[in-house]
Amino acid sequence: MGKVAAVLKVMPQSPDIDLDELKERLEDSLPEGAKLRGFEQEEVAFGLVALLPTVVVPDDAGGTEAVEEAFTSVDGVESVQVQETGRI
Repeated sequence: MGKVAAVLKVMPQSPDIDLDELKERLEDSLPEGAKLRGFEQEEVAFGLVALLPTVVVPDDAGGTEAVEEAFTSVDGVESVQVQETGRI
């Protein structure tokens, strides 16, 4: 069984969202079997900063759908998009 690494783009609902708290909520929401490998940040516009978490999921877990759904349900998240994927 292999593993898949994915970089997701998580857009906060507003520039006023505390990114450290949002990171904690995202980490707490990870489904079983998924692991967080860290966060990058990307300035978008007008003070809005996107989070770019890298997550690793088992290859047989159906891809990143469970992680995307978990992240989308976190309070303060506007949207989630997969930026990159690859096998590790």
